[in-house]
Amino acid sequence: MKIRNTLLGIVCAMATPVVFAQSTTTTTTTTTTTDGSGTITEYAPGSAFIVKESAGPVTYRYGENVTYVTRSGAPLTEEQVRTHVKVGAPVRVQYSSEGENRILNRVEIDDIEVDDD
Repeated sequence: MKIRNTLLGIVCAMATPVVFAQSTTTTTTTTTTTDGSGTITEYAPGSAFIVKESAGPVTYRYGENVTYVTRSGAPLTEEQVRTHVKVGAPVRVQYSSEGENRILNRVEIDDIEVDDD
């Protein structure tokens, strides 16, 4: 009887981690951000943003929030965006994909000098 109780205890001890080790997997939507770079060939705020990249022109759609920064990471003011983000400017962009669409999240331009007037 003592051996039987000992074996039963061993079996229960071995089975306990298996019973409690079950996990639940929750699938959530993940967003992957991708980089691209080139020269702006068409720019109309809120509607058109086309960049000539090494593989050819790429059209980006605007996301809910597009951040404009310099290469060093300084955010641009609205006035700086109006004067420095333009056709012919070299840019680096970060975007996410939704089906066939590239959704623009971040636009990075060369560092600019700011007048302190």
